[in-house]
Amino acid sequence: ATGYPLAYVAARLAMGENLPSVRNSVTKTTTACFEPSMDYCVVKFPRWDLNKFKGVSAGLGSAMKSVGEVMSIGRNFQEAMQKAIRMAAPGMLGFQPLTTFESDEAINAVLSNATDQRVDALAAAFERGDSVASIEAATKINPWFLCKLHTIHLLRRHLQKRTLHTITAEEMLLAKQQGFSDKQIAIALGADDVAVRRHRKELGVLPVVKQIDTLAAEFPAQTNYLYMTYNGTMSDQPVRKSGVFRLNHEAPSTMVLGCGAYRIGSSV
Repeated sequence: ATGYPLAYVAARLAMGENLPSVRNSVTKTTTACFEPSMDYCVVKFPRWDLNKFKGVSAGLGSAMKSVGEVMSIGRNFQEAMQKAIRMAAPGMLGFQPLTTFESDEAINAVLSNATDQRVDALAAAFERGDSVASIEAATKINPWFLCKLHTIHLLRRHLQKRTLHTITAEEMLLAKQQGFSDKQIAIALGADDVAVRRHRKELGVLPVVKQIDTLAAEFPAQTNYLYMTYNGTMSDQPVRKSGVFRLNHEAPSTMVLGCGAYRIGSSV
């Protein structure tokens, strides 16, 4: 998405060249040492359908077992992660515990041995009071990621102490910036998601439209590659009151929406 020629550079490095000697094939002038300047975070999340295959183990390893994936974009990991979970797994609202584990032993088993339910197990572990350190010891997951997920968990618990009438604009904005959907917030507040959406708009908590730089900040980007986020104060592209996004106000435009998982074989 940034325009950085990853495959080309990786191939040259595999052939024994070093970064300073590899030229950027896009700019023709800078070297591969150039690091794109990015103000967004992308999470690629697998889509699992292991229950469709008889006799297949749920354990995850080096073998390819996902049947597709999603790519979500946000301004921070928490926002992108929660978006990805909702896109890849219909019915899941984000990073929060489900009722799929019958006992603590079942949670511990998934933490120690990765399966397609590992994200659910992480949420359940935080819910029962496990620390980042203990989960790291069981899963070997980098604590950076665990700390970000723990932040989501703590904010959800904080929202459960609020109601639709006591939540502040700052708390609503923080929840949206951390990737919470209106329905997630509604469940935490014990309210209706339609009422939460109406109240959020009344509080002035609205998303902005941001543009991805597809030329890695080396040239002015004109590609209308957009995503929506609550981590911003103004849109990169003009937004008409009717809700139609346009590069200019003269010619009509077409919006291509990205939603749900790309499934392997869907393009065949």
